[in-house]
Amino acid sequence: MVGLPAVDGKQYVYRVYAPSDALPADLFWDAWHCHDEGPFPRAWDLFDAAVIRRVPSACVPPSRT
Repeated sequence: MVGLPAVDGKQYVYRVYAPSDALPADLFWDAWHCHDEGPFPRAWDLFDAAVIRRVPSACVPPSRT
């Protein structure tokens, strides 16, 4: 999850799907470009202003046959 602060004072949060070895900067830029292409007010493009939280992948139970 990547939280981006915007010029309107709100924080916009995006779920970024990436491999477990992805760099935080890659997660940031993926979320920032997604936000930049949307209808929302401009987000700060400062890496230090973002909040990045890794969320463990969900456990998928084995299928029953």
